[in-house]
Amino acid sequence: MSKQSIRSLCFFLTVFFPIFPLFAQTPSAPVKTSTATAEKAIQLAQQGSCKEAIPQLRRVVATPANSSDLRKNAAVAGLRCALTIDDRDAADSFLQLLHNQFPQDPDTLFIVVHAYSELSTRTAQDLGRMAPQSIPAHKLMAEAFEMQGNWDQAQHEYEAMIAKEPNTSGLHYLLGRSLLSEPNVSPEKVERARQQFEKELEIDPNNAGAHYILGELARQRADCQQAVAHFSQATKLDRNFAEAYLGAGSCLITLKQYDDAVVQLRIAERLTPFNGSVHYALATALSFSGQKEEAQKEFAIHRKLTAASAPPPVSPSTSQPQ
Repeated sequence: MSKQSIRSLCFFLTVFFPIFPLFAQTPSAPVKTSTATAEKAIQLAQQGSCKEAIPQLRRVVATPANSSDLRKNAAVAGLRCALTIDDRDAADSFLQLLHNQFPQDPDTLFIVVHAYSELSTRTAQDLGRMAPQSIPAHKLMAEAFEMQGNWDQAQHEYEAMIAKEPNTSGLHYLLGRSLLSEPNVSPEKVERARQQFEKELEIDPNNAGAHYILGELARQRADCQQAVAHFSQATKLDRNFAEAYLGAGSCLITLKQYDDAVVQLRIAERLTPFNGSVHYALATALSFSGQKEEAQKEFAIHRKLTAASAPPPVSPSTSQPQ
């Protein structure tokens, strides 16, 4: 490099290098939304100017520098506005903001419950409008009848679906479950339900729920051999099926296979540690297998859980009118 080039480079560094920091981009802190601006956005929402208000309310909620109350009020106003104009993307956005920022606030949770209920209703209406004769639409109708306690009508819906598509997986299971859900179900309907679960397994052998219910029905008939077979198959299909492990363990106790029962019930205990029935059955199996000390521990846990779930005693001062 020539002397002239070196002098030119030194001149460039001396003159221009100190200027570089002036042009550097540094991250800026979040700008706090003024209270007046935020309140104006909320007022716009309350006045029905939702399309204009929603972007502003999003900015208010997304700015951590704003107060908690201001962000919450803005999110609630935005959610209500989004539902008013049926902007489901915006509604979902505000629901996520409320979930993330106010996960333990009772007022917020109350509003979120109703918002999800409203969105569920609208989606159900979409299904009924777009595909009224589809299997999903009939399933939804049957579920609605079940929630109303109208079991005959619900079963009629399931039967109509089966007549239309007899080999569709899940339909026989749903009909069987509906039959068993009736209050004071008759032996005839129990038998009919059992047949539905058997048909379901012919279509879908991997239905863990059908295996479990058939296991329960067998256990009620005191056929523990068959019950254990169904319970075991249910747990093979679903490793987290705690009720099936409990059913298998209880039946193995009846069959006096205590060590095998302990294995099943230990898994049930791990999956549902606060289920008193699991601890009682496990204590029983341990006791019969000679593990008295371990059994006493499980009986103690059962007593503790039972006491914790018992209603508090009613004192005379609160049981009698003043």
